Amino acid sequence: MEVVVGRVAKAHGIRGELAVDVRTDSPDERFAEGAVLTGRSRNGGTTRLTVAAARWHSGRLLLRFEEVPDRTAAEQQRGLLLLAEAGELPPIDDPDEFYDHELEGLRAELTDGTVVGTVREVVHSPGGELLSLDRDGAEALVPFVREIVPEVDVDGGRVVLDPPEGLLDDAAETAGTPGDTAGRDESSR
Repeated sequence: MEVVVGRVAKAHGIRGELAVDVRTDSPDERFAEGAVLTGRSRNGGTTRLTVAAARWHSGRLLLRFEEVPDRTAAEQQRGLLLLAEAGELPPIDDPDEFYDHELEGLRAELTDGTVVGTVREVVHSPGGELLSLDRDGAEALVPFVREIVPEVDVDGGRVVLDPPEGLLDDAAETAGTPGDTAGRDESSR
């Protein structure tokens, strides 16, 4: 299984560097010189990319890949998702931290055991992480905070929710409306 560790935002300069939005907690490991990643385009095509150089510039990671020799080639990479193998991820020592792929597909249930949906994905927003739940075809976004998600049982295949009144009601009203999808990020807190 592959997980998203970055997304190409734009070309930078004339030598084929790419400005990357980082989606990993360990960019120095993921984007080390010689690291091999899979690039997935919006149309689903994939390509293997080898990191030739990485540097930080004005708070953004700039990458150069052996397979992207110049700005013309770099321009064609805009929006490319950068993927790494989940099996290569380092273990997490913090019991309150999880990789996104560990949460996706878990059964979501209330504290009384009532099943309310399935975790589609973890959405990383400026305000923090959200669990996107599939509730019979409708999407519900649940803040991934201890007060609302008091228990995560990866081995048991479930997350336990204690939502405030009304949080899950909106999803029932929008059943059948497709939600936006996003790539999986490497880790979530």
